Amino acid sequence: MSEVTGPILAVDPGEKHIGIAISDETAILARPLIMINHTSMKLDAAQIAKIAEENHATRIIVGLPMGHNGTELPQTRHARKLIESVQRQTAILVEGWDEWGSTQAARNVLIEVGAQRSKRGGHQDALAAAMILRSYLDEINPIES
Repeated sequence: MSEVTGPILAVDPGEKHIGIAISDETAILARPLIMINHTSMKLDAAQIAKIAEENHATRIIVGLPMGHNGTELPQTRHARKLIESVQRQTAILVEGWDEWGSTQAARNVLIEVGAQRSKRGGHQDALAAAMILRSYLDEINPIES
C-alpha cells in the first residue's frame, strides 16, 4: 500500500445515521468527528464531500459491511453506491474498507463507559467510523518490531 499523508476521513454508512471520523495529519490517530442524518444518497454524498474538503482530507474511506464469509449484503451494495456518489462530488480519492464488527465494537465501548442507551446513537455511529478508520490506519501503518 502506498504511503498516505494528511487527514483521512472515514464514513460508517447507516440506514438512519452516517458516522464520520477523521485522522490526524500524520494518518496515525483516529477520532470520531460527527454524525449526520441520512437524507438521500446524493445529499449524503455532498455532505460527506464537503466535510472531507473542510477537514483537508486526502482520502475518504467508506465502511463496507460484508457477510461473515465475505459475501456482499444489500448494505454492501448501498455502501458501494455511496462511494460512487461521493466520488462524483469530489476529487478526493474515495475507497471502500471492510467494516466488519465496527458497530458492535462501538456499542460495546459505549456500554463499558456507562453511556445511557438513549444517548448512544450519534456517538455510536461516529465511534464506529473511528473504528473503521483505526482498522485502515493499522493496515497502512504496520507496527515495526
